[in-house]
Amino acid sequence: MVKSSPADEPSVLHMIHRVSQHAEQLFARSIDATGLTARQLIVLDAVFRLDHPSQTDICAATGIDRSTLADIARRLVGKGLLARRRTKEDARAYAVRLTEEGRQALSRALPAVRAVDQQLLAALPPAERESFATALRLILETAHHRGTSEHS
Repeated sequence: MVKSSPADEPSVLHMIHRVSQHAEQLFARSIDATGLTARQLIVLDAVFRLDHPSQTDICAATGIDRSTLADIARRLVGKGLLARRRTKEDARAYAVRLTEEGRQALSRALPAVRAVDQQLLAALPPAERESFATALRLILETAHHRGTSEHS
C-alpha cells in the first residue's frame, strides 16, 4: 500500500528527477553502439560548443561536479573521443578538445538526441511544447546566474 504524501502532488523536484531518469533511459535505448551515456554526450557537446575549454569551464557549462567530470573525461580520453593536456597558465588545469573520433561520435549521437526530445515532448499538447522548453531554459539560466554569483 502506498502511503499518502504530505502534499497532494509530487514536488517539482521529484518530478524533474523522474523526468531526468526517464530521459536518460530513453537515450540509452536510442543510442547506437558507441556506448555513450547521456552525461558523456553532454560533455562532448559542451567541449564542441566552447572554445578550448578547461574542465572547470565544462563543469560550469554542464552542471556536472568536478570529480564526476574528471571521471567522465578520463573515460572519454580512454575511448579516444577527447584529448586533454595541462595548460601553460595553470599546471593543475586541463585544456580539453574533441578528437576527430569525438566529433564523429557526437554527430552519430544527434539523431538519438532528437528522437529522445521528440519522445519527451510528445507527452505535451503541441501548443505547450515551446513554452515548456522556454520554461526549462529560464530555470537553467536562473540557476546559472545564481551559481555564478554565489561562487563569486
